[in-house]
Amino acid sequence: MQGQSPTPDGQVADAVKDNWVDIYAPAWTRPYLRLSRADRPIGTWLLLLPCWWGLALAMIAGQDARWEDLWIFVACALGAWLMRGAGCTWNDITDRNIDGSVERTRSRPIPSGQVSVKGALAWMALQSLIAFGILLTFNQAAVAMGILALFPVAIYPFAKRFTWWPQIFLGLAFNWGAMLAWVAHTGHLNWPAVVLYVAGIAWTLFYDTIYAHQDAEDDALIGVKSTARLFGTNTPTWLRRFIVATVSLMALAIIMAVQPAASVLALALSLCAPWAMGWHMTWQLRAFDADNNDRLLSLFRLNRDTGLIPLIFLGLALFA
Repeated sequence: MQGQSPTPDGQVADAVKDNWVDIYAPAWTRPYLRLSRADRPIGTWLLLLPCWWGLALAMIAGQDARWEDLWIFVACALGAWLMRGAGCTWNDITDRNIDGSVERTRSRPIPSGQVSVKGALAWMALQSLIAFGILLTFNQAAVAMGILALFPVAIYPFAKRFTWWPQIFLGLAFNWGAMLAWVAHTGHLNWPAVVLYVAGIAWTLFYDTIYAHQDAEDDALIGVKSTARLFGTNTPTWLRRFIVATVSLMALAIIMAVQPAASVLALALSLCAPWAMGWHMTWQLRAFDADNNDRLLSLFRLNRDTGLIPLIFLGLALFA
């Protein structure tokens, strides 16, 4: 049609329109950047935001924000981009035969023939090594936490083959940063960070169930399990439960961390974080339509804002 820009060669079906990879990246890098989902940045945000929650909550709890925390903040962003890329590469290697049978994923670099499995393995190793170098700038306890994070990352791609709850394994992997960033600041793991981690898992169950509904029909045909298939028409009820769990657990983590040392104002501002996040999730629930893939993808991507909302209030609480 006249006036429309042509679709870039090799573009992945659910990539963000006019993303920087398809427009500006050198042609030889595009298959690898697509493999890392650089053309779909929402996953990096979803991995990064729990890290920033954990760091902010640790600073409020200890009333000891330091210049070193600025590096933790930046390093988490760099590490999230790299490890999300490595994790997605690993996911696509393990799912290469499944992805070719699903409409939304058959255009990904491996099933479409843009990248070989050997090339993908090398790319995954490179990203992981750079991320490990960044991790080594943290204290020893945080380094250990970072290494442990590899276990849920490694298991996740296989979860949909043996459980109806693969979203739990995604939550275990994607929210690990809440504990890691806490430990990077404090030097040790405490219960508020663990509870915040579980709150993040509940949030992941919420947004990834929405996401999984896009593939429910194809997944049923090829025998892949998901919470979307498990819940079916009861999905709105389950999403409401995940909202309650996310808000309640985040509030509990905040009370445990903030109440002993911070001011009443800091506690009040911090507790606005789960409250506001819950309202944003409730708005998504009202807009949920399991039969509208465009809306499902849009709601999933909106969870970047969902995760930024509590960070705003935690940031304000730092100065209270």
